[in-house]
Amino acid sequence: MAARPEVVVIGAGPAGLATLKALADRGIAAVCFDAGDRPGGLWVFEGPGSGAYRTLHLNTSRTRTQFADFPMPADWPDYPRHDRVLAYLTDYADHFGLRTAIRHRHVVTRVGRTAQGWSVEADGPDGPVSAKARAVVVASGHNSVPRWPDPLPEGLTADQSHSHDYRDPAQLAGRRVLVVGGGNSAMDIAADASQVAERTILSLRRGVWIVPKYLFGHPSDTLNGALAKRLPWRLRQAVSQTMLRLATGHPTAHGLPAPGHGFLQDHPTLSDVLLTRVGHGDITIRGAIARADGRTVEFADGAREEVDLVVWCTGYRPEIPFLDPPALGDQVPLYRHVFHLDEPGLFFVGLMQSTGAALPIVEAQARLVAAYLAGEFALPAPEQQRADRAARLRQAHRRWADRRTAMRIDFDAYLALAADELRKGRLRHGTTWPEVTR
Repeated sequence: MAARPEVVVIGAGPAGLATLKALADRGIAAVCFDAGDRPGGLWVFEGPGSGAYRTLHLNTSRTRTQFADFPMPADWPDYPRHDRVLAYLTDYADHFGLRTAIRHRHVVTRVGRTAQGWSVEADGPDGPVSAKARAVVVASGHNSVPRWPDPLPEGLTADQSHSHDYRDPAQLAGRRVLVVGGGNSAMDIAADASQVAERTILSLRRGVWIVPKYLFGHPSDTLNGALAKRLPWRLRQAVSQTMLRLATGHPTAHGLPAPGHGFLQDHPTLSDVLLTRVGHGDITIRGAIARADGRTVEFADGAREEVDLVVWCTGYRPEIPFLDPPALGDQVPLYRHVFHLDEPGLFFVGLMQSTGAALPIVEAQARLVAAYLAGEFALPAPEQQRADRAARLRQAHRRWADRRTAMRIDFDAYLALAADELRKGRLRHGTTWPEVTR
């Protein structure tokens, strides 16, 4: 490789691009290894590891999703389609001159510590390469390794696929489709199936709050954002649940199981069409799968359905296979979801699950990393970092229980926390640095 970089960034999706931009702002040399052939990460349709599908749109509104220092065009719709989001990320990379730092079609195979810092090994189009640097930023995401049910239903002979492999409604046309899951992908795929399939069944193991993309004429996440500036999350929860009941009714009124948790205590599930399609009889709601015999699936309530295809929308495993030793994302000990507690010089951007959009979060995390590496920012003492993380994990467990607790963040609360951390870190360093423009 050319001159030795100060930092190796892994991944050129939104998190990696935000990191490269923040480092460049401070004159920190970086190289980025990315498995794809263009910037954009999971937003590259049919790119490596991407689960994007043809009908995919943002589930968070444009103004709550965009980078602060590179707004999306004001004449774009509130919820742009995936190809527009990819174009936006491409424009971001070009506008800030980030492409020269990216080495595309390089799959990272190992990250290890050296006497002087870190070594990163990757398989590139011309063979193995390596880079040494004083720091590594893992910005490769955690939604590329499908998580399948374990075990799969014994005796099921219908075709089975994971939402990660879904690309086009044509895959569902004319079939009796069973969609399993309560997240955003499940709702989108069930809605697509309901327009082209012979029959569509949605299996929900537990209840979820279905949030329409618009409430009272406004993108729904903008209303929650306005409440976040004034109310703690418990009060926001009560107000939000009241608004949902007024706007759409309780989930049980539509034949959905009652949520076992309050709103804002799990990843939000957004859909403008699901309840309508259920109300029209185009989607049948069933409970958990109890057993299967050939193409016959029996559910917990005893109902039976003949199906041709089961689409498992059961999420992803947050695997980080190139660490030594390999790790799961929710087991990595991080301060502020960024700074590794045991490995100085190893940082993570985007290893979280937000109640809102990801881009503003990774932008804030990238600025923390860049400020630290530029010598503008000092961390608290290690024991203070550990105590703070332990306290926040206890708080998170009270809110999210065991639903990947260590990775959960509240969108608005975390942005405020990151800004406060940046300010305090500068004070700890004993400097008064100008605020980065947002």
